[in-house]
Amino acid sequence: MNQFHIIHMKKIKQLALIIMAAFFTAGILYVENILNFPVFSTSDGPKAIYRGETKNNEIALTFDISWGDVKAEPILDTLKKHNINNATFFLSASWAERHPDIVKRIVEDGHQIGSMGYKYENYRDLEPNEVRKDLSLAQEVFTELGVKNVTLLRPPSGGFNKEVLSIAQKHGYTVVHYSIDSDDWTNPGVDEIVKNTTSSIKGGDIVLLHASDSAKQTNKALPVIIGAIKEKGLKNVSVGELIANAETKSKEIK
Repeated sequence: MNQFHIIHMKKIKQLALIIMAAFFTAGILYVENILNFPVFSTSDGPKAIYRGETKNNEIALTFDISWGDVKAEPILDTLKKHNINNATFFLSASWAERHPDIVKRIVEDGHQIGSMGYKYENYRDLEPNEVRKDLSLAQEVFTELGVKNVTLLRPPSGGFNKEVLSIAQKHGYTVVHYSIDSDDWTNPGVDEIVKNTTSSIKGGDIVLLHASDSAKQTNKALPVIIGAIKEKGLKNVSVGELIANAETKSKEIK
């Protein structure tokens, strides 16, 4: 009887350890998801993409342009020099219609174009009809410029919610956020931009950079960033390529 009791207690302890280990593992996975995969989707509705699959060793360099006349072309020169012909440029359509030659070059150099709407106003501050109008006006501009297949949307200032996601989907857009923020628009220094971009970069990441005139140090940081990406065995692809057949991780927007 005592022997049975001892064996029984051992089994209970083993089971308790297994349960504790399971909770511990689940806790780690929960924390990792909260830290690395922010809240960018509805529970059963449209999703905002912010990274692709890690296992493919592919990343996507993205550049936002909302204003300015002088920074975009040097960045295009640098990308071309380093054989990057598949970055993704998210353009404010009001900027695009003032710079048709640069838009044309972006396309001719092989890069993908996504929309940031027309006026570059935070969509969370607008009424639904205003968001719809802004998206439609932007699409008219891209059509007039001969830019085809604009299906990616990065809401201005990164501002979106459930309603914006739903409106974007109905207009045929996939909302694209990012998993790595270079913080280049604050001009923290070339070394800091490189560090922000490359210190933890891995397959699946979508990198936020800027080619507006406010980003004065991005072009100097870009060759180092491209070199670091290659050293890590990563390959740049367009956002469209990155998210094709990608499994996204998301949580419900409250």
